Amino acid sequence: MRSVVATEPIPDIATVGGFVRGRPEDGLAVFRGIPFAEPPVGSLRFAAPRPVRRWEGTRESFVFGPPPPQEPLSPAIPAPTPGGEDWLTVNVWTPDPDPATKRPVMVWIYGGAYKFGSVDDPAYDPSRLARDGNLVVVTFNHRVGIEGFARIEGAPANRGLLDQVAALTWVRENITAFGGDPGQVTVFGESAGAGSVAALLAMPSARGLFRRAIAQSVPGTFFSDELATDIATALAGELGLRPTVSDLSAVDPHKLPGVGAALGARMSQYADRWGPIAHTLTPYSPVVDGEVLPTAPWQALADGAAREVELIIGHTRDEYRLFMALGGLLGQVGEELAAAALHTFGPGADPGHAYRTAFPDAPAERLFELVQSDWLIRMPSLHLAEAQVAGGGRAHLYELTWAAPANGGAMGACHALDIPLVFGTFAGLGGDLIGPAHLDEADALSGLVRAAWTSFATTGDPGWPAYDTEHRPTRILDTEPMTTAYPEEASRRLWQGHVFNALPLITS
Repeated sequence: MRSVVATEPIPDIATVGGFVRGRPEDGLAVFRGIPFAEPPVGSLRFAAPRPVRRWEGTRESFVFGPPPPQEPLSPAIPAPTPGGEDWLTVNVWTPDPDPATKRPVMVWIYGGAYKFGSVDDPAYDPSRLARDGNLVVVTFNHRVGIEGFARIEGAPANRGLLDQVAALTWVRENITAFGGDPGQVTVFGESAGAGSVAALLAMPSARGLFRRAIAQSVPGTFFSDELATDIATALAGELGLRPTVSDLSAVDPHKLPGVGAALGARMSQYADRWGPIAHTLTPYSPVVDGEVLPTAPWQALADGAAREVELIIGHTRDEYRLFMALGGLLGQVGEELAAAALHTFGPGADPGHAYRTAFPDAPAERLFELVQSDWLIRMPSLHLAEAQVAGGGRAHLYELTWAAPANGGAMGACHALDIPLVFGTFAGLGGDLIGPAHLDEADALSGLVRAAWTSFATTGDPGWPAYDTEHRPTRILDTEPMTTAYPEEASRRLWQGHVFNALPLITS
């Protein structure tokens, strides 16, 4: 199959909204900023996404659409600059926009604690995936923070997830014209993006929109309706308002992220009502509202909701070390902080004793990190794979153990390290984690990861056996990859009786 030559013209493409024009870039045809829904502002504020209205003529699709309103994850990672109201746009990278080629399609969902994220981040450049895998890659923006995930009276829950369904619907209706196969769609995402993938697997409105899925570091934070409503009341209360469409629609969308940041700085004050979530970085998560998301993903998959979808699920070995670094906690955790974390996040009646028995040689800081890695991501990811198998489906499990080389390896195999390895783009946070002295080693490992991901998107086989609960085969992603039994056996045993579900509102 041919690829686009840099000097040849790209034909205008007919989409449901009208004609679009891309341009050649390094052997690919690239289209940016194509609206997949109407801007969710004005009378559409906090509404479910509405189909885009047709435009006249041909739309030049050369630049990304503006990012949704958002707050930064930390002062070290600034939020993108606002640039307009067309927050809901898709972007396409294709080797050849010929409808006859029918290439597999990969659709990326960004992470960002459900409160930030934008596909113009250079870390998400999918050119190498599209080129090396000979497939079509789609990225898109969706609403985050209060706009996308707060539980607002008079608005549907999970608007950010509904945006994702709308984007996947756009892919189904339009991707053939870009050389893609709508019957061979793989959705993939990391962190909040992986949580979104898990939610999509459980959502009736997403059924049939993708054939395969890759969930990289699935967070276990899904909210009950009662908890989400209580958090929304606190968010709106920062402005002296109620969590209703009528009250919040009067607030500039770009001012609302500051409300989330203000609450986030003092969430621990709500620990008696919100439980462990009050000690995390974000007041946002998908809501098990009974309609958009009828049940939590673990229950849905165990009931067979996604048995027809082939999955890759996994996590990094040292997930929580990134958050410790962002909070200035590396090298600063003593027995008191460790004991509090074990009590707050651990499973069972006496998690402190259980963890110290399972990891007798672990110092305080290691226990602090382990229990939060397990509660937030490692065990939710493992349990999701097990739920898929229990429901009659197939899942391939992995763990990334390659340590981020920068800063003497202090970050370990931390959260988000898989992003530069999947995309082969060492910019932003990925570049900071890897450092210039180790790019060759990172690039070699990236090639192995990209080959596994694109092979899975093409054939359903990433190159290692599917998970089962007897042998627990797990792919270890490292400079010398191997398949072995799940390596975090001590944590697995600690959490084997725990049921991940929607987090409740704690009432007296």
